[in-house]
Amino acid sequence: MGEILSRLGTVTGFILPDGRNDERGFIFEDGEILVTTMTSPSMMPLAKKAAAIVTNEGGICSHAAIVSREFGIPCIVGTGNATRTFKDGDIIEVNATEGKARLVKKRENITEDLSFTHN
Repeated sequence: MGEILSRLGTVTGFILPDGRNDERGFIFEDGEILVTTMTSPSMMPLAKKAAAIVTNEGGICSHAAIVSREFGIPCIVGTGNATRTFKDGDIIEVNATEGKARLVKKRENITEDLSFTHN
């Protein structure tokens, strides 16, 4: 269980641990959930599109906490294991009211280029 931050409520969506990366940079769709070890200023383009942020590390004064409050999105920091628990393309529920993130649906076959369709 992580520390509860930002707005309360629940968000469900695809996750993208640390962002997929190609020669053009990060590929991150609006409404995806960013799951990462911790955020940094270089990840701001991802955070602006994220429906929620979940980090392994951090606390109430961490970058992820401050950014999520500014953007008004749910955030759970300090989980310790989010990037090991969730995989690219999983659908998870981020419940900031309880400070929990849970797997809703395991990723389906993702093509080599890691592209998938949102339903």
